[in-house]
Amino acid sequence: MTSATTTGPDSEEAAMVSHPRPALAILALAVGGFTIGTTEFMTMGVLPEIADGVDVSVPAAGHVISAYALGVVVGVPILAFFGAALPRRAMLVGLMGAYAAFNLLSAAAPSYEVLAAARFLDGLPHGAYFGVASLVAASLVAPARRGRAIAAVMLGLSVANVVGVPLATFLGQQVGWRSTYLLGGLLALATAAMVLAVVPSIPGDPEASGRREAREFFTSLQVWLTMAVGAVGFGGMFAVYSYIAKTVTAVGGLDKGTVPVFVLALGLGMVFGTWLAGELAAWSVFRSLLLSGVAGIGLMLLYYLAAPGGWALLPVAFCVTTAGSVLVVNLQLRLMDVAGGAVTLGAAMNHASLNIANALGAWIGGVVITAGYGYRAPALAGAGLATLGVVILVVSALVHRRAATPVTAG
Repeated sequence: MTSATTTGPDSEEAAMVSHPRPALAILALAVGGFTIGTTEFMTMGVLPEIADGVDVSVPAAGHVISAYALGVVVGVPILAFFGAALPRRAMLVGLMGAYAAFNLLSAAAPSYEVLAAARFLDGLPHGAYFGVASLVAASLVAPARRGRAIAAVMLGLSVANVVGVPLATFLGQQVGWRSTYLLGGLLALATAAMVLAVVPSIPGDPEASGRREAREFFTSLQVWLTMAVGAVGFGGMFAVYSYIAKTVTAVGGLDKGTVPVFVLALGLGMVFGTWLAGELAAWSVFRSLLLSGVAGIGLMLLYYLAAPGGWALLPVAFCVTTAGSVLVVNLQLRLMDVAGGAVTLGAAMNHASLNIANALGAWIGGVVITAGYGYRAPALAGAGLATLGVVILVVSALVHRRAATPVTAG
């Protein structure tokens, strides 16, 4: 067996790993995505219950979302730096074990401060899991199917928003918000067992050097521009998603029992968008990014207009996460491609940038709400973030074009 340590066109054949049931292994990796997706996004659905439970305002409770996201940002470079040479399966199992432990700590948190700290710690394994899982999935299939394999792993996160998050939201409303984190811990333990059972043992890169990977990765202008697109452009989706519960009830005038339905619509949009992203990636990764960014701007503005209409917001919410999921998958592919030899960091850092977006979106949403602009104002802030993301993407294209243009003597 050889490790999937490169993604360039000259090395893709060498990176393939022989496995009798690659689809089953990818399914196990996708279950990890389901676990992480359920745990990350269910907080939005029970945010009012969390606020009541730890005796803070809803915008203040939104900071536990930001705490988780900051944990992802901090955890990715540290774990990728030290984990490049580790066996892939063992690393995945260890990451899921830590994820289970910190979810259980969240469930038992006696105060707001402990809960925020637990959510930060729970975010640490998030990005590294998706990064390593993406590398493993890509190594199990032919090069032409790399985008679809990675999309399949990400599909677990999307399916979580269709099944896991609505169920966890309902559970949290009926039994209490602590039960949602208990559920997350149990799912993480189940994932670790599945990965251990069906994912092949794939060695890490014995020649990997965290120092070398970090130097190659973080000195690339295209890497920084690509991460900036995710960190800023994807923030718009989190600005609206973080406060979906109060938008539906306080702005749309619907009963809180309808919140799981809206969470379901957001999840269905993610599933459809993730599938669509895999197909669009075969057409053009960059054009898919540009298309999803521009669509995101228009959809945020439409979200703002539709919010007072109650059920009229439902299809808009679906489309918002569809565009966001197309952006996520294609950013993953682009970052792996521009990372050069720093493939472990490249596969993982996309999730760091996306969780900067998570923290940024939730924080900006809380700021505009606290300032008195209402629960639909985050959509306007989201449109601004999406616009800035498109601008950065265009700059990335111009830089790439300039670098590719040969200099001729005058």
